[in-house]
Amino acid sequence: MYTNNTRVGEGETKMTTSSFLGNRYWVLRHGKSIPNERGLIVSSMENGMLDDYKLASEGVNQAQLAGELFQKELKDRNILLENVRICYSPFSRTSHTAKVVASVLNLPFDGPQCKVIKDLRERFFGPSFELMSHDKYSEIWALDEKDPFTQPEGGESVADVVSRLTSALVTIESEFQGCAILVVSHGDPLQILQTILNAAKTHTGAGNNDLASRIQAVKVPSVLSQHRKFALLTGELWAVV
Repeated sequence: MYTNNTRVGEGETKMTTSSFLGNRYWVLRHGKSIPNERGLIVSSMENGMLDDYKLASEGVNQAQLAGELFQKELKDRNILLENVRICYSPFSRTSHTAKVVASVLNLPFDGPQCKVIKDLRERFFGPSFELMSHDKYSEIWALDEKDPFTQPEGGESVADVVSRLTSALVTIESEFQGCAILVVSHGDPLQILQTILNAAKTHTGAGNNDLASRIQAVKVPSVLSQHRKFALLTGELWAVV
């Protein structure tokens, strides 16, 4: 989806980006986690940050492979490591994934190139779904398709997640320019993120040139209800815009 990098001098690479974004973006769903292995929904901050729910051994391997694939993507596009930023959800399974990827890239996880962003956290599905079986996801997604502005009881709607993802993107765009951004997050937030960016990049309405305005313009049921089309597997890496 990207135009090629343009060499501007020895050891330098200028990255061309989408007209409404100052950075290039890749998304990575966390590797297979202990909740994935157990078939449990873990979506609250309280539970999500527990070490009990970090990556399973298979998930560590997936994160390692994703890091190697991302490293190859960077090399193929002549992107320097100094221009890479890893932005990740505070949940244990995502921070664990981000740490593995940073290690592959030889980036210090506690350094300025790795940033935890609370708004990239898992979608909270509500207390009636928390720690329940993965089988109940189908109920939520059926509700999303019918009306993405309706919240599961006590939880977040698709539209709610769009609001905080917009905030996360505005934060990233304000802090970094001309960087390769790896967003490490969760299944629902990442498919919702891809949905809004895919719609926003083609939106041409008047007065919607800035990022937040573009996203607001495409924050409509016909767009948001389709987020499952952008579903990722655990440990799957995609380039977005």
